[in-house]
Amino acid sequence: MAQEYRRAFAQATNDPAAFWMQAAQDLQWDVVPQTAIDDSRKPLYSWFPDGKLNLSVNALDRHVAAGRGESTALIYDSAMLGSVESYTYAQLLSEVETFAGVLAGRGVTTGDRVLIYLPMIPQAVIAMLACARLGAVHSVVFGGFAPKELAARITDCAPVAVVTASGGIEPSRRIEYLPAVAEALSVAELAVKDVIVARRDGFEHEVSEYRNQPINGQEINWLDWEEQARQATPADAISVPSTHPLYVLYTSGTTGAPKGVVRDTGGYGTALQYSMNAIYDVHPGDTMFTASDVGWVVGHSYIVYAPLIAGATTVLYEGKPVGTPDAGVFGRIIEDHKVTTMFTAPTALRAVRKADPQGAMIASHDLGSLRALFVAGERLDPDTFHFASDLLQIPVVDNWWQTETGWPIASNPLGLE
Repeated sequence: MAQEYRRAFAQATNDPAAFWMQAAQDLQWDVVPQTAIDDSRKPLYSWFPDGKLNLSVNALDRHVAAGRGESTALIYDSAMLGSVESYTYAQLLSEVETFAGVLAGRGVTTGDRVLIYLPMIPQAVIAMLACARLGAVHSVVFGGFAPKELAARITDCAPVAVVTASGGIEPSRRIEYLPAVAEALSVAELAVKDVIVARRDGFEHEVSEYRNQPINGQEINWLDWEEQARQATPADAISVPSTHPLYVLYTSGTTGAPKGVVRDTGGYGTALQYSMNAIYDVHPGDTMFTASDVGWVVGHSYIVYAPLIAGATTVLYEGKPVGTPDAGVFGRIIEDHKVTTMFTAPTALRAVRKADPQGAMIASHDLGSLRALFVAGERLDPDTFHFASDLLQIPVVDNWWQTETGWPIASNPLGLE
């Protein structure tokens, strides 16, 4: 296996164009690229500039077409609600087609921006993939952000629509989203035409309260997700250039002002598929549990796009590493869903260790399906590494990257070694 790594390293170093052209063959292209890298505008590089594809198709349609429509694509595990809901690839595709039809019916088209402000619920995954299906550019804002941060992102990316929910659920409280969205729209410097709301039970504010209430003199359409879905015509996928923007995701950088990182489609998809093969060793039939949030780059890449592009099952977890109900919840998820690969942050492991220094609550569960734990987000200190490694008795793999890269810069490639 070491020879496989050395061979890949040599090719990627000596002939990166050939290396990545070969990797791109693992995606489904509508127009197969003949050029891997356009470096005519250094230091800005364009990947597969003559290729065309759709990443929603690569995440869903191609697996259904290959006869894997009844395989589980998404498991929504809500510790906050005490419920579990699963979607097959065929079911998730149907949901995405329908919501893409909702967006298209509201006039959203290729190149438009759609801002997504949602908790960790299936509608977040559906909305992201629906935007990709139309070639619309999604900008997901972490559901815990206050109206001021939300307004800054609305002003910057100029979305034609906002997709949100009644609210998010924390262990000790419920967070009302609709007043926050209304406040953000009043602060933002740009008008938004539509606000589409996924209804959740148990929240005080409803869509009807905000209808016929102009904000800054602008009429805004407050729409119910389910009502719109019942009227929608499912949307076909739009083939876009490889260089077409897929999403805008904000990072504060070092100055405190949010900076939008724009990710392309074909280069990103190729990198994610390659990383699943070479780094994470995740394939069809495997289950990946990434304990992050879709508001962060880890959630974009390894909750939503990468596992589905690879044809695996992804776990969408609404809860905390501790307190929902205890420090053993990660073990419960691994056992319940036969997780083969887990990805989390050192902070989560430190929280578990603080609450349960020996890890007995996790160890009380059947962890036999788990092959590897990947850790990223900040420094993996030695004590936390040894805690996880001793507890799980499997490879604990640090990987280093950031919003600006979209996937790991440095890691032990478990799929090659």
